[in-house]
Amino acid sequence: MARKSIEQRLAELEAQRTALKARLGKQERANDTRRKVLLGALVLHRLETGHDAFSRNLVGWLRRELPGFLTRSNDKALFDDLLKQKTVDATENSNGAEASS
Repeated sequence: MARKSIEQRLAELEAQRTALKARLGKQERANDTRRKVLLGALVLHRLETGHDAFSRNLVGWLRRELPGFLTRSNDKALFDDLLKQKTVDATENSNGAEASS
C-alpha cells in the first residue's frame, strides 16, 4: 500500500477543515434561528395571554419599534393586526378624551 504524500495528506486535512467549518456555520445559523423563533413565541404568547403592566408595556414598545425595524412590506403585513390596533387605540383615546371634556 503506497503512502500518501505530505501534500496529499495536507490537502485532505484542509478539505476536512473546510467541511467542518461549513457544518459549524450551518449549526450556528440553525441555533440563531431557533433562538429567534423561541423568543418570538414567548413574545407572542405574552401579547395573547398577558394582561399585566409588563404585557401592556410590551405592546406599546412593539408598536413604537416595529415600524422602524421592519423594512419590507411583506414583513410589515405580518404585524398589521398589532400595528393597526394602535390607530384604533388612539381613536378610542381621543374619543374618550372628547367625551370626558
